[in-house]
Formats: sequence, structure tokens, C-alpha cells
Amino acid sequence: MIISKTPFRMSFVGGGSDLPAFYKHHPGAVISTAIDKYVYVTVNKKFDGGIRVGYSKNEDVTSVDQIEHKLVKAALQQLAITGGIEITTVADVPSKGTGLGSSSSFTVGLLHALNAYLGRFSSSESLGAGSCHIEIDICQEPIGRQDQYAAAYGGFNLLEFLPDDSVNVVPIICAPQTIKTIEANTLLFYTGITRSASDLLQRQSADITSSADKQAVLTQMVGLTYALKAELEHNNTDAFGAISHENWLLKKSLTKGISTDEIDGWYAKARAAGATGGKILGAGAGGFLMVSAPLDRHEAIKQALPELRPVEVKFDPQGSRIIFYQ
Repeated sequence: MIISKTPFRMSFVGGGSDLPAFYKHHPGAVISTAIDKYVYVTVNKKFDGGIRVGYSKNEDVTSVDQIEHKLVKAALQQLAITGGIEITTVADVPSKGTGLGSSSSFTVGLLHALNAYLGRFSSSESLGAGSCHIEIDICQEPIGRQDQYAAAYGGFNLLEFLPDDSVNVVPIICAPQTIKTIEANTLLFYTGITRSASDLLQRQSADITSSADKQAVLTQMVGLTYALKAELEHNNTDAFGAISHENWLLKKSLTKGISTDEIDGWYAKARAAGATGGKILGAGAGGFLMVSAPLDRHEAIKQALPELRPVEVKFDPQGSRIIFYQ
């Protein structure tokens, strides 16, 4: 039996520049961190030649071609695993439509566990690239490349997206207390709203492709990413809220539906109660609302948003790992 543990992620600035509609023409950049919310993938040898896949539903099939879960099917085909295997998964938070990169974290964890099952070591780079290949190239998901690398590498990083589809993972070099302060200032709220990231990202890619104005907005967001990197390297944590706020205002203008009146209302209440910045995580329209605020404003912000569920969160310096191998 093998069990992988793979973190979800929070993306702070630059989201959307990891879509090929943008980075194929203008290099993209995102600052994100892995968090202490995980997906666990268990792989075990099955006593017969069949295949069992357990997630929100159970699949018992006799061949890989019969598997409905397209990511599992693609991964098994990619690794030439034909049967005699059981795969199950559980996650710490809702696994779809929450903006934490859950699908990519699952794919990274699945590849990690399957390679371990085959007796192969997986580097962070191979997990990031391999997951992108499965999700984007094979399954044709209209997504970017940040989630896979954030889950594979872990830590608090600048991710750069280049026209040749390569990704540079650049750790933010600063005083340890700087990251701890950003972590302590971060509040995470579950809105209870789930949505299809694919639909939003398809619209966003189409808008980016057809509009020079949208490309200019993303170029501004990439600029903010490097501006935040520079501020953090100088240990200026006060800049985090202001830059994330500016980034959110720009992101909302990219595509209709990234925000809603309800989300805007929650964000305005958080700001009025002392938040300096924040955003809806992921593609938008629901999932988790992240805000940054001094510790002495946290209780006031929670009281201002009684309809939302606060979720304790810490940053994780590690990426996907094998936690059980027997």
C-alpha cells in the first residue's frame, strides 16, 4: 500500500497569467503558497486483475478503458498500468469548485502514488510537468499551470510561465518572520458556493485571446507579482494587503462572472472591518474568500461576515510526499 499526501494552494497575485492564451505571448507570473489542507491518494494492489477507483463514487471495472474518472484513466494509461489495482482518495476540504487547486493537487498526488507503486522516484519537476500533461494535453482541461507546480513543490514561491510551456519555481527569499506574518494575517472563509472553474477559465481564455485590453490587464497583474516579490524580499509585509487588493480589482475586470454582487458585498464588509486586501481564490465566482488583515482586526472581520465559515489555515513548506510505503 502507498499513500501520498498533497497540499492544496492559495494563489495571491497574478492568477490568470498561467493560461496559455496569455503566457504563449507574454510571460506570466504568480505568487502562491501551499497550505495545510490536503488530498490523500491511496494505491493498493488488488487481489484480482480488476480495477477499483473510490472517490465521491465507486467504480469497479475490468479494464482501464472503462474508467469514468478521466484523470485516473489518463494517469493509468500514461504509466501503462492495466489492472490489479485499487485507488481511493479523500480530501480535507470540498474537492471541487473551491478555488484551492484541488483537481491538480489530486493529479499530482495520484501520479506520485502510482509512480511509487511502480517503484519509481518522482521529482517535484516531474510531478508538475506530468500533471500538466495529463490535465491539459490529454484531458483537454482549459486550465493553467500554476496549481500543479504549487502542489508538487510546496512552499511560498514565485511561479513563472514561459512561452515554451516551461515553469520556473522561484522561492521567495526573505526573513522567515515575513512569511510567518503574512500567514498570521491571512483569513480564509468558505462561501459555500461551488462553481465550474472550467467554464470560467474557458471564457477568460477567449476574452484574453480576443482583447488587447484584457492582455494589458494581465500584464499589469504580472507587474504586481514582481512588485510583491521585491517588497517581500525587503521584508515589507505591509505591502501584501495593498498589492493583493489592487490585483483583485484588476482580476475582476478580466471576465464577467469572476465576482458577483454577493462576493463584492462580503469583500467590502471585510475591508470596512479592517482587511487590507484579499480575493476570491481560484477562477472566481465562489469557493474560498481570502483576506489579509492585522491580527487585531480578525475578530471584527469574522463578526462582519457571520454567514461565511472561517477556516484555519497555515502555509506548508513541503509539496506532495509519500507518507506510507509498504
